[in-house]
Amino acid sequence: MKLSAPIPVLKRRAKARARDIGIPHNQALDQIARQEGFQSWSLLSARAGQLSAGLFGQLVAGDFVLLGARPGQGKTLLGLRTLLDAIATGQRGYFFTLEYTSAQVLERIRQIGANPAQVGPQFILDTSDSINATQIVSHTKGAPAGSCIVIDYLQLLDQQRENPPLADQVTTLRDHAQTQSLIIIMISQIDRSYDLSTKTVPDISDVRLPNPIDMGLFTKACFLHEGEFVISSHSPG
Repeated sequence: MKLSAPIPVLKRRAKARARDIGIPHNQALDQIARQEGFQSWSLLSARAGQLSAGLFGQLVAGDFVLLGARPGQGKTLLGLRTLLDAIATGQRGYFFTLEYTSAQVLERIRQIGANPAQVGPQFILDTSDSINATQIVSHTKGAPAGSCIVIDYLQLLDQQRENPPLADQVTTLRDHAQTQSLIIIMISQIDRSYDLSTKTVPDISDVRLPNPIDMGLFTKACFLHEGEFVISSHSPG
């Protein structure tokens, strides 16, 4: 679907609408998206290619990536889009989620314009309640080099008492990515204190951490907000 104007112009329209009629900026963005034929701004951004443009192409085997955004900004859609891009190149894609049911994941695949029935056996989905680093490593130990794994999401790995400490799980996953030559993308929440007035896109300091972890373990950090997309290969540590 062709947009009536480029993304930056649509964002300016939303900003003006929020100011003129006194509604929150995110509501104005969603209204603009509906005018363009999308249910929400996050769907418009993902379908327009703003969020998926080149993310997989910027990743290499062994990368351990943090993907962060506030709720409703399209981080899950971007994770799924990246998996589909990997599969399109012949790689295997894994999606581990503690947030969504299988039906909800398939619906999100439809939202980014793909047909779940055509994804094929290269897409492996795990929605079990027992997901942790140990299980992820066990299920992907024989994955071909270059396979892409998306975990949804970082903070939920810390919720079950029987799981290892979050810092240990993150280290385990980083080591797994590097020793097995895999791409692992860890979706993450952003703290509610993130201040849009000081920066248009969150950064590593805005990641919500229930317990401390070494952020320097991530080889790349990717953040998105209201259609803006930033990826950095600079180690935050």
